[in-house]
Amino acid sequence: MSKELYSHFHSDEHYFVDKAWDWVERAAQNHAVKLTDFLDPRQAFILTSLVNRHPDVHCRFDGGYPDAERRRALVAPDYRSLDEEDMEMAVLSVSSGDGKFLTLEHGDYMGAILGLGMKRDKVGDIHVIEGGCHCLVTQDAADYLHLNLSQVHRVHVQTELLPLNKLELAAVNLDELTLSVASMRMDGIVSDVFRLSRAKVLIPIQAGRCRVNWKPEEDPSKPLKEGDMVSMQGFGRFKVLEVEGVTKKGRIRVKIGKFA
Repeated sequence: MSKELYSHFHSDEHYFVDKAWDWVERAAQNHAVKLTDFLDPRQAFILTSLVNRHPDVHCRFDGGYPDAERRRALVAPDYRSLDEEDMEMAVLSVSSGDGKFLTLEHGDYMGAILGLGMKRDKVGDIHVIEGGCHCLVTQDAADYLHLNLSQVHRVHVQTELLPLNKLELAAVNLDELTLSVASMRMDGIVSDVFRLSRAKVLIPIQAGRCRVNWKPEEDPSKPLKEGDMVSMQGFGRFKVLEVEGVTKKGRIRVKIGKFA
């Protein structure tokens, strides 16, 4: 692969770029079919851009339901139909009879799964629902998790493997807030959303712990726009829902949706 491609991607992404380009080349030259683990939206974008550079390759994405954030990809020669291919996913249903699920959150389930030695890319979207959670997992990880996941944050749980048509989706809860900001600079908005001083948000941003639309972003002055998804490791994530306009004093009113 031409190294000039690297200029389009962050240095932290070069490892994945190499891996994805290898999938594309194997599909084109060796007629190989590659089913990936779960990709985040940024990885899916990178893979799509690489597939689009090769006329003899195409891919399909599927995360178990239409609006899935994390999805598996199937990369194959363009003559191969992918619509009926098995994407090899299962729903891991986690439940408990003691009523303590009211205190368990997305991060608790994720931590328990990773604590079993499971790789993050074996896990798709996690839906916290009444009485437990439904988690998308790869088929090759499903049995292991079913047999070994017995506790989540000190709560004893039972698991069951379900087909995709039994998946229950969680309602997306956003805490909406309206900010009045001097500009759309990332550091200023992140500072207001997470209630940190501008100086304190600079450290994680410059350390590569902040992502905009799942892409590492180390420039504090980067302007945000409507629709941007911003996350900062250890603090959470939010979405820029709307830029509502400019006040009489010249400040910008921005509506933010902070993920609960």
